[in-house]
Amino acid sequence: MTTDQLGSSHPVRSDHAPSVARMFHDRVAATPDAEAYRFPTPEGWGTATWAGTRETVDALAAGLLALGIEPEDRVAIASSTRIEWIHADLAVACAGAATTTVYPTTGAEDVAFILADSGTRIAFAEDEAQVAKLRSLRDRLPDLAHVVTFDGAVDGDWVLTLEDLRQRGLAHLAARPTAVEDAVDAVLPEHLATLIYTSGTTGRPKGVELPHRCWTSIGAAAEDLGFLSSADLQYLWLPLAHSFGKMLETVQLQVGFPTVVDGRMDHIVSNLAVVRPTFMAGPPRIFEKVHAKIVQTVEEDGAVKRALFGWAFRVGARVAEAQQHGRRPGLVTRVQHVVSDRLVLGKVRATMGGRIRFLISGSAALSPEVGA
Repeated sequence: MTTDQLGSSHPVRSDHAPSVARMFHDRVAATPDAEAYRFPTPEGWGTATWAGTRETVDALAAGLLALGIEPEDRVAIASSTRIEWIHADLAVACAGAATTTVYPTTGAEDVAFILADSGTRIAFAEDEAQVAKLRSLRDRLPDLAHVVTFDGAVDGDWVLTLEDLRQRGLAHLAARPTAVEDAVDAVLPEHLATLIYTSGTTGRPKGVELPHRCWTSIGAAAEDLGFLSSADLQYLWLPLAHSFGKMLETVQLQVGFPTVVDGRMDHIVSNLAVVRPTFMAGPPRIFEKVHAKIVQTVEEDGAVKRALFGWAFRVGARVAEAQQHGRRPGLVTRVQHVVSDRLVLGKVRATMGGRIRFLISGSAALSPEVGA
């Protein structure tokens, strides 16, 4: 499924939450014990409920407040996609601040520009590589009061750990139990939620300001389309520094399905067979790579299997075309589809976990051959 196929005739709801922070708290209140996130750990796969996630997020949000973060202050996140990215982003929202997204591959000069231009006051840094960039830029970032690292080295003063921030937050909540809830209540739809820097066509990166109403309206619109439910399982690997990834994070808050979070690109295919998601989003190049891998495997299996594969996919394409136009395939095509599914198509689905209902392709045009 492409983003163009999701439909554009649905009316936009006006009753969506006023902020991402309120969306998150509302989701926790609605389904506190449901699974929210699944993520890799050294021991395997970890899991967290919505209530457990709020405990983590509220403590981090209170930690930001204890460090002096005020409404719409910029807090940067320089990290690959991982559960800590989401915790940090939700904490920023619940503190009433705004997330400045930074790709982990961004060079030091552009990082310096982004953080200085945005006036970032605190930065979350994934690892020592990200911390090192910020240390080298410290004299050019007078507004940057603290760095909070997920995995990097700390100095106990300028660079803190997530646990340091959490402990400061717990102490802040002990003194002011409603501090986070008060901050959430104060966030309005027009307040800045996210600042995404894009290179544009020329010159320095440009900051795109996205208010809370942008994300909450997208979440409500996605729910109204009705193609997702709390029974779904998302596999999220897309960069959360990009609007596409952030959109998926927000839609989850509205609908309530659990999400598997793992940004390791080299684990995408193997993860699919293990976590067995019902849907996944990505740019065309990912689906083209998967398609090319399947084709390569078939090519290596010889002429007979190559011919069978081609026939099966032609049958599948006819069935898909009929379904997209609201028609039922003819009897012969239906019979052929049963046979082709057993011999070929079912095995292809099994490599993706066997439960995929649809794949969402966005950010660029998907070739008809792969989309079929």
